[in-house]
Amino acid sequence: MKPHKNEAQIFKFAMEIGVGYAKKRGYADFDKGISPKDKVECIYRLLVTDNLIQPLAKDKEDGPNMKHKLILWITRQLPADHPLLK
Repeated sequence: MKPHKNEAQIFKFAMEIGVGYAKKRGYADFDKGISPKDKVECIYRLLVTDNLIQPLAKDKEDGPNMKHKLILWITRQLPADHPLLK
């Protein structure tokens, strides 16, 4: 996994967009009492279910790989000249 230059900011942005997407799909508020690890897994599984990202192999489904998938997902959604990608 090749790390991005602004990985922390990209991940934070991916989580914001992912939570917004989940809320539009009818999920309850994520901010109250849910650990960050559970948020990542929930958003990852939602995106896989909606066929927006390819699922990881069963033996590779762990926190860091799910986080990396979310980072890849959002970087593909951003325009090439977005400040986070520079």
